[in-house]
Amino acid sequence: MSVHLITGAGSGIGAAVARRLLARGDELWLLARDAGRAQQLAEQFPGAYTLVGDLAEPARLSWALSHQAPPDRLDSLLHVAGVVELGPVGDLTPKIWNETLAVNLVGPAELTRLLLPQLRLSRGHVVLVNSGAGLFAHAEWSAYAASKHGLKALADSLRAEERPNGVRVTSVYPGRTATPMQEKVHRQEGKSYDADRWIDPESVATAVLTALDLPRDAELTDLTVRPGA
Repeated sequence: MSVHLITGAGSGIGAAVARRLLARGDELWLLARDAGRAQQLAEQFPGAYTLVGDLAEPARLSWALSHQAPPDRLDSLLHVAGVVELGPVGDLTPKIWNETLAVNLVGPAELTRLLLPQLRLSRGHVVLVNSGAGLFAHAEWSAYAASKHGLKALADSLRAEERPNGVRVTSVYPGRTATPMQEKVHRQEGKSYDADRWIDPESVATAVLTALDLPRDAELTDLTVRPGA
């Protein structure tokens, strides 16, 4: 039985991945930002374990995990959580920049650092659910795109560093996906939202599981997922 830790499991892509892994009998650990959210996740995913740690406060993650009992080994660490705030560079405040970079980049980097011993032990896999914005930045997407460009750099460096330890690293770049985040983006853009126009989270989950289940003789490093016709 494989052991996985997922961030962002409460909805969207993270929830789809969590459901699939639980359904096949894997052991699941879910990161929650606070105790209340941990209780919600435990009810949403019976049989899963929870850990409390706020990605918005990366400097406190070490303290938080030291007061809990994370798994002794990990077959995968799945970074799915993320936040988005759109706006012109001239309007974005340091608060927005710092919050976006913390949750989308610095938090994942610190969580990875803290869990590398468990990943090395299992010759595990780090999957970072990035975004099309991690490859190209449009107007009013600067903070989010910067965080996701940084997440790509994190993945590329980590892959080069951890290859001798047998740790695989995959970046997944979904296009617009029918999630609560996408609804928020449409509100910020002033556009009507039609979920049927965008990728089903289950399709992105399939891409993630494909990377996880690839035999050890190969590694999927970068997966781009785009809405179909």
